[in-house]
Amino acid sequence: MSNSRFDNDSGPSNRILRVGENIRHALSDIFSRGEIRDPALENVSITVTEVRCSPDLRNATIFVMPLGGKNGLEVVEGLNRNSKFIRGQLSRMVTMKYLPQLKFTSDHSFGEVDHIEALLNSAHVAQDLDKDDNE
Repeated sequence: MSNSRFDNDSGPSNRILRVGENIRHALSDIFSRGEIRDPALENVSITVTEVRCSPDLRNATIFVMPLGGKNGLEVVEGLNRNSKFIRGQLSRMVTMKYLPQLKFTSDHSFGEVDHIEALLNSAHVAQDLDKDDNE
């Protein structure tokens, strides 16, 4: 059994979470300034929902969602095309020994929430809840 500090299953450390949150705030500032010149990103408001950093802080997966959820794939492709420029802008805002490589991906959690809410409001669930109340 290994006693490595990276083998725990308790999730990411506070440091990794703090770095991810700092990157998220800096990316929000970069996107709000509109400095990225790409046809897929023009006049698009982008929400950065989460940044997940690897334990060694060399890679970061950024979950984004365009406002309104339209053209999500095009926006993600545009961000990945411009990831070097975004990383350069990020290096001016976040002080780290090594700035992580950025990989943008679409955030599907909003769709999952809507699906679960629709299931909870379905007739079958309401019928089961009525049974519990009557007993």
